[in-house]
Amino acid sequence: MSQIPLTHRPRRLRSSPAMRALVRETELHPGDFILPFFVSEKVQEPVAVGSMPGVFQLPEAALVAEAVAAHKDGVNAILLFGIPAAKDEIASSAYDDNGVVQRAVRAIKAAVPSLLVITDVCLCEFTSHGHCGITRFEGEHAHVLNDPSVELLARTAVSHARAGADIVAPSDMMDGRIGAMRKALDAAGFQNTPILSYAAKFASAFYGPFRDVAESAPSAGDRRGYQMDAANGNEALREVALDLEEGADMVMVKPGLPYLDIVRRVKERFAVPTFAYHVSGEYAMLKAAARNGWLDEKACLLETMLAFRRAGADCVITYAARDLAKWTAQSA
Repeated sequence: MSQIPLTHRPRRLRSSPAMRALVRETELHPGDFILPFFVSEKVQEPVAVGSMPGVFQLPEAALVAEAVAAHKDGVNAILLFGIPAAKDEIASSAYDDNGVVQRAVRAIKAAVPSLLVITDVCLCEFTSHGHCGITRFEGEHAHVLNDPSVELLARTAVSHARAGADIVAPSDMMDGRIGAMRKALDAAGFQNTPILSYAAKFASAFYGPFRDVAESAPSAGDRRGYQMDAANGNEALREVALDLEEGADMVMVKPGLPYLDIVRRVKERFAVPTFAYHVSGEYAMLKAAARNGWLDEKACLLETMLAFRRAGADCVITYAARDLAKWTAQSA
């Protein structure tokens, strides 16, 4: 940085709203936010999630109506999770062409074709044990088998693309799954379907409320054997590099706020589209504080999103995306 002259007075540029807007470095726009949805075969009406105010398990018809309404509010992309009526050890509903996610994708694309539909590609919501792949149990220890899991994940990605998904987003953290998915998608004629990889997904304590709504908590063991250790930053960069080499088009850091340093390092190192996930625990804490009158919800959400964007995130996946799209459209 060049020498700043002693005559420089930063407060001159903060003197009014118009002046601050003139020199503002980071702006928020409706297209910066992706809204997660949870479609369930097990419910007939929307079911509120107590730990995540404003978030629901939705039957297909209600999901489509909510997706259409969110798009009218300025949301351009959604991330879709599915909850099947039946689960088994091989997650067979995940790659069923008539599964809950596949039917929902077709219905949403028929109702609002211009809305980008991103599908989460993982097995945890579809396995009876809640792990992200084929699992062998030894007492309380769960050992996820990498290669058999990758095969099923690739089948799931192709099934989602066949249903009309615009982007597939593998969140499992198995080794080699991006290369396998890219090969499978290309072979099935989906060369133009991008892969958004959860490339740096940490074994976080902030996922608790998500597991309530997705019904995906492991029945035994935990996910520390395949999700990343929170202490490791250099390893995150290696994970991102591997996924890009295998064919990922976009990468994600998850969770968001505790890992803004990783977002910054990924963006600076690789200069590819970089997403961050404002996860359920982060969202739930802010909502709880706002409901207790301890924080201004709108102001804190906007400040949080500025932090993501300032760190280098091109898009943020957040359960507040609909409100944020409306707020940022109004301020444009």
